[in-house]
Amino acid sequence: MIITSEWVMILDEVDAMNDMLQSSEVYKALQEAAHLVYSDKQLVAQINEFNDMKLQYEDVQRFGKYHPDYSKIMKSIRLQKRALDMNNHISALKIAENEFQDLLDEIGVLVGKTVSDSVKVPVSNPFFSSDSGCGGSCGTGGGCSCSA
Repeated sequence: MIITSEWVMILDEVDAMNDMLQSSEVYKALQEAAHLVYSDKQLVAQINEFNDMKLQYEDVQRFGKYHPDYSKIMKSIRLQKRALDMNNHISALKIAENEFQDLLDEIGVLVGKTVSDSVKVPVSNPFFSSDSGCGGSCGTGGGCSCSA
């Protein structure tokens, strides 16, 4: 690929957008929430225990209810997940992650629409993909009577 002045200008704009993202309130809230979670040694230990239990859970899923420890592992993983979900720091981190993802989705849609109105941008929030009147996954090129 040959680097032209146009590519250099695009890369400069990308760097400027990255700087704006990193100075945004949403990003700072995400950083703060992550710091609160991962600076708490007890919470990190809980997360590590949960990750270890997930490995056992995956093993149980291979055999289903015929696994000898099925009931014990299924109950244990649900209890651990609930304990993590009920933690204020974890829930704040999840909210901050979702808000940051929404910001990234919005930027992606704006960039995609700048290139062309027919560009489909994968987003996690269906609010951003509802512009076309299609669920976004018909794959028929307008066969579902959407405006694709």
